[in-house]
Amino acid sequence: MKLHIYLFRHGETNFNRSERFTGHVNSRLTPKGIEQANLIAEQLKDKKFQVAFKTSLSRSSSSLKIVLKYHPECKKVIVDDRLIERSYGDLERKHHQTIIKKYGKKQFDLWHRSYDVPPPGGESIKTVEKRVLSFIEDLLKLMKREKVNVAISAHNNSMRPFRRHFENLTIKQMMALENPYDKYFDYTIEC
Repeated sequence: MKLHIYLFRHGETNFNRSERFTGHVNSRLTPKGIEQANLIAEQLKDKKFQVAFKTSLSRSSSSLKIVLKYHPECKKVIVDDRLIERSYGDLERKHHQTIIKKYGKKQFDLWHRSYDVPPPGGESIKTVEKRVLSFIEDLLKLMKREKVNVAISAHNNSMRPFRRHFENLTIKQMMALENPYDKYFDYTIEC
């Protein structure tokens, strides 16, 4: 028996559009973000899943709500913050350009794209990966026990280690990923 994980990124937010560090801050979907979530919903319309996951952030919830309009068979929605976006700590709410001007492009890139160097007061991708792997372990047990397909409304930086795990990527390949707002990923589990 084959089971499916449908993984997607929330739609574009106001902070994404204005190039601000969002992290654990709530930022609403832009009209374009709503359109992107509707594109995901259309792509997933003919798929079936019984359980959906989201984080406590509004952008994850709003995107999933749009997708769920086609899925009356989904009877359980679970909030799991092991999938929450990476915390950018002291950088949250700040514009990328402000950080570049203050600290330089090299330091910005290190905080923004390093695997194991966290921004001040924030999380490294390595830390995010630990919690995402813990989620995956529990997810696979749930899927096999309950024989369910799942949909996951995630965030760019929680998707990176998720994709690394299922696509057998190196750290370098994972860090180069830019997850699209308007495409989902389908992973198959043998049960």
